[in-house]
Amino acid sequence: MDIEYQNGLVPVVVQDYNTLEVLMVAWADDEAVRLTMETGYAHYYSRSRKKIWKKGEESGHIQRVHQIRTDCDADTLLYLVSQSGAACHMGYRSCFFRTIEGEVLLDRIVDPKKVYNNTNE
Repeated sequence: MDIEYQNGLVPVVVQDYNTLEVLMVAWADDEAVRLTMETGYAHYYSRSRKKIWKKGEESGHIQRVHQIRTDCDADTLLYLVSQSGAACHMGYRSCFFRTIEGEVLLDRIVDPKKVYNNTNE
């Protein structure tokens, strides 16, 4: 299937394979999608660093991809993953750990200062 990339990128929604909890949203380019399909582990494109990265390459919190789905327009991907550790760079299982008002809904499971070199909180 042909994926519709916008400016070379496609958004990727990431869900837990078993619980269907939304863990994060990231971006991928053609090479990141290809690497994900070839290796079975999630790869993304960092817009700030302008490079491909494998989820967990620094933290060890990898994502094993069970299935890749596309939406009806083929302009968004859904990765169904088994998440090891925290999906969020701030140490939460999900990046969606707070409400729009700022109420924190989840417990932090990892101290980000212990697993990331450059943590921006």
